[in-house]
Amino acid sequence: MLNKTILVAFGGASPEHEVSVLTAMQAMSALSERHNVLPMYISKSGKWFTGAVLKELEQYKDLNQLEKMAVPCTFSRNETGKTILLETAGTSFFSKPKRHTFDVVLPAFHGADGENGAFQGVCEMFGLPYAGSGVAGSAIGMDKHLAKQLCSANGFPVVPDVCFYEREWVNRREEIIAQIAAMGFPVYVKPVSLGSSIGVSRATDEASLSLSVETAFRYDHHILVEKGVQPLKEINCSVLGTPEDCQASVLEQPVGSEEFLSFKDKYQRGDTGKGMASAERIIPAPLTDAQTAEIQQLSTGIFKALQCSGLVRLDFLVNSETNEVFFNEINTIPGSFSFYLWSESGVPFADLLEKLIQIALDRHRMYAGRVRSYETNLLSEKAARGLKGLKGTK
Repeated sequence: MLNKTILVAFGGASPEHEVSVLTAMQAMSALSERHNVLPMYISKSGKWFTGAVLKELEQYKDLNQLEKMAVPCTFSRNETGKTILLETAGTSFFSKPKRHTFDVVLPAFHGADGENGAFQGVCEMFGLPYAGSGVAGSAIGMDKHLAKQLCSANGFPVVPDVCFYEREWVNRREEIIAQIAAMGFPVYVKPVSLGSSIGVSRATDEASLSLSVETAFRYDHHILVEKGVQPLKEINCSVLGTPEDCQASVLEQPVGSEEFLSFKDKYQRGDTGKGMASAERIIPAPLTDAQTAEIQQLSTGIFKALQCSGLVRLDFLVNSETNEVFFNEINTIPGSFSFYLWSESGVPFADLLEKLIQIALDRHRMYAGRVRSYETNLLSEKAARGLKGLKGTK
């Protein structure tokens, strides 16, 4: 791929803000070997910034000071209609705002509006090629309950669960507790639309269940409670490609210090500057060839069913005694882009990002070649009839 300008978008109003920064730093470092990198940071308050200072990890120790050093910006269009990144500060009547052109967007968000399809929708509104899953795949992937429902409808195995909203918990708490207890303890309580194990906890009885639910409601108004798999082995797999052509990586078994892989296990053990790459894991996962093939086949099948694209990571729960495999969740923008799985699959990080960007450009080229408007004189006909003529018409 010829030298290009890659806009790396990261940060955002999300509990996973810091994790997104770490992933972006890793990606910008790898991309700078072959391309120009243009950072676009979204603060926790939702403000957009750019500037060379955003490429320095140490500057993020003080986010308030960072915002003062960075340059506010926004998407805009130039005279030819091309989308640009427009600096919106430091201009006057005698000077024009600085404009940055770029070739493709690499979203490096985790959680909230950056990963749930909202930012992807902004990119589509501005006609921008962007890496990763589209609006539908991103939205489905962020909603754990919806993703499980679609997987179940397509014949993929999932664990039993009870899902409810905050108002339902207030109005019929005893009924919901009874439904959960009927599944049997332990259970795992999760915010529906959040990642990185934030807000996730294990409940072993009704008392700890109520506490876990209240904790999860701090992060989301929609809660998923799943029956625990015992004895449990967690297995992860990454998938790269498109629904028409995708491949699975080697598998990993994350190593946690608790009953489940916590935020601390993922990001606060080892070198915290490496994000998910610092977590302890066994690669390849200690499984038989048949088990490995089964999970890889499930991974590519789910990738297609959930309308994903680019790069994802799928997490599975395996019963160590029965070897039953259950889909747990999907991350459409995985921490560190799961490069540690692909490096073990023979794809270095820089090459992985290259493939991810090429998929984005190919997909955009394919969509841009479709008919986007329909030539008609409908509005001129309606205008000639006036507003009165429009009443009762569709």
